[in-house]
Amino acid sequence: MSAAIGVPLLEAIYCLGCTRWAYKRCIYIGADDSSSWTAAEAHELEPIPRVCQLVLAVYERDLQHPKWAPPGGYKISLENVVKKTSDLERIVPPYLIYVDHEHRDIVLTIRGLNLRRENDYLVLWDNKLGRQEFLDGYVHHGLLRAAVWLLYQEKETLRNCITKHPTYTLTFGGHSLGSGVAALMAVLAIQFPFLLADIPRKQIRCYAIAPARCMSLNLAVKYADVINSIILQDDFLPRTATPLEDIFKSMFCLPCLLGYRCLKDTCISEEKLLHDPRRLYAPGRMYHIVERKFCSCWKHPPVVKSGIPVEGRFEHIVLSCNAISDHSILAIMEESEKALQMLRDKDTETNTPPIQKMTRQQTRAKEQDQEHKAALRRAATLEVCPQPEAPCEAGQLKLKIEWDELLDKLFRKDDAGKFVWNK
Repeated sequence: MSAAIGVPLLEAIYCLGCTRWAYKRCIYIGADDSSSWTAAEAHELEPIPRVCQLVLAVYERDLQHPKWAPPGGYKISLENVVKKTSDLERIVPPYLIYVDHEHRDIVLTIRGLNLRRENDYLVLWDNKLGRQEFLDGYVHHGLLRAAVWLLYQEKETLRNCITKHPTYTLTFGGHSLGSGVAALMAVLAIQFPFLLADIPRKQIRCYAIAPARCMSLNLAVKYADVINSIILQDDFLPRTATPLEDIFKSMFCLPCLLGYRCLKDTCISEEKLLHDPRRLYAPGRMYHIVERKFCSCWKHPPVVKSGIPVEGRFEHIVLSCNAISDHSILAIMEESEKALQMLRDKDTETNTPPIQKMTRQQTRAKEQDQEHKAALRRAATLEVCPQPEAPCEAGQLKLKIEWDELLDKLFRKDDAGKFVWNK
């Protein structure tokens, strides 16, 4: 008798939870995530299309005879390509190192997930909640291994580029899976500056395009002055708190995964999730490209909003037919170029003097700095990261010891004493 009552009751609770979750998601649109943020300016968006193009260039087997070049080409000089790897050569996702003399920038870009590449899955699945502690926080274990390995392999190449061009910026860029590797490489470059000719923090940048959740909230906020996440409207990946490895392992049982998410979102408060230090988030400052409105069947001119949220950091999956297509790097590049051109046209129409543009950029930089400090204080009040303190410089010897210890933890040595990747 009890079983006859219990089973229908459980089914009713399950259906109620799913109905509540579906209702909340149906009235929730991607633009809601950034509705209170400030509009980004042209100088902030300028690097985004360039980084997208360099990420796309990694997909090409032969840059001299490109097959998938966007309109206008990749706009790169082949003699300035320092290194380019392919699927067959590396354990980590393929990448490109390029010296952009026009923009005085040294760029390393990393490709996204290749569904036919086994090693990409090995990186993706190499994680469990709370497995990898790093710098008073938590990170995705597999992505950290890939970032450390890539920096270990290419530190000499990058150091030579930096030594030749000490005033150039160093930019890490990646899409999807590559965005997590790029973001963690930027953190490593800041934490271990001796590896890259002691390049200062202000010269390091990262653009995580359609980012994966790869670091805990305290780290995501702490490095928001360096890491920039680029998200197109309804993109599913930055909003998916379910671990990456579970998503792809559940590809053949998505109803089970969605049912689990329904009940979890219904029964667990956002406040409780926020106080879980192991929970991973999209990294850094967020740039949200919005091009659609509620109940609208067509696209509007793209608007880019910028912010460093602490609460509500893309926590809700959007039920949208564009959730997957908005993850495309081609779509992100196209919409970011449109938004940038609109802002440039606006400046041209208003005939803004160069001095006024420079003053506005300086004012914007001060505003962003204050916003970053406010986000750090807010995160400290929520006890997700310690109170911000004055930076202290660790000795180079101590940093070298910490770097060696990190390599020892993540890899093993062969008979010649070199670190090797063990699956």
